[in-house]
Amino acid sequence: MKKQQPVILGALALQTHGSTGKMQQPVILSGVRSRQRTDGVERSAARSEVRFQLSRLISSCVRIFDMVPHGAIVSIQRSNLLLLTLFFAGISFSRSQVAPTAYAQRFTIDGGGLGSLFQPDYGGNHLIGLGAYVDVRLTRWIQPEFEGRWLRFNQFENVHQDNYLLGPRVPIHKFWKATPYAKVLVGMGSMNFQFNYAHGRFTDIAYGGGVDIDLNRHFTVRPADFEYQQWPNWVQGTLYPWGVSAGISYRVWGGRQ
Repeated sequence: MKKQQPVILGALALQTHGSTGKMQQPVILSGVRSRQRTDGVERSAARSEVRFQLSRLISSCVRIFDMVPHGAIVSIQRSNLLLLTLFFAGISFSRSQVAPTAYAQRFTIDGGGLGSLFQPDYGGNHLIGLGAYVDVRLTRWIQPEFEGRWLRFNQFENVHQDNYLLGPRVPIHKFWKATPYAKVLVGMGSMNFQFNYAHGRFTDIAYGGGVDIDLNRHFTVRPADFEYQQWPNWVQGTLYPWGVSAGISYRVWGGRQ
């Protein structure tokens, strides 16, 4: 009588016996269903992590917009800025459906402060001020930057300018710990005229670039940031302020690549 071939269900293996009665090499069946369940759980957890990160991003954006003084945004309303943020978030989430784990690893938020020296293109003096910025990495190419700048020092006859800007920042390439970038920001420029006789708000388009250098896992220094601004609907044609900034930021969400 020939021996039956035992089926070991627990180990998902089959043992076969040849005609000599010796036991041959067992054939291990792959746990396909088990791996599928594991992959499904990982994808679901990654999607939940992405949704949580995006909700934090949107909440942070709302808090930033609420910090802007009432009536400060005229050319681009707060609701439009929030919708633009939601648009970026929607794109990033749709991409995360393809590779949710990789997306979750790339998502980062940095917040920092900066000092600026600007030529306001109005009068002969240079304005000095402080600012704040938030950089959000959604994907390799989708990295919005939020920037606010208040040029209130070294005024001449009470002339000063403020900037509230939003737009894409694109890293070019990473060399060692340094990452040069280019950016185009759009928003609102505010200007106070001499002797406080008038105050205006105008569309502000900023073209610029700079370099970020990673100090450690949490801090990134921005030694140089250049902006050339265009105010196309200024009262006497177009105004062209330009200036340089330097600052430092802290990684508030995510890790280094």
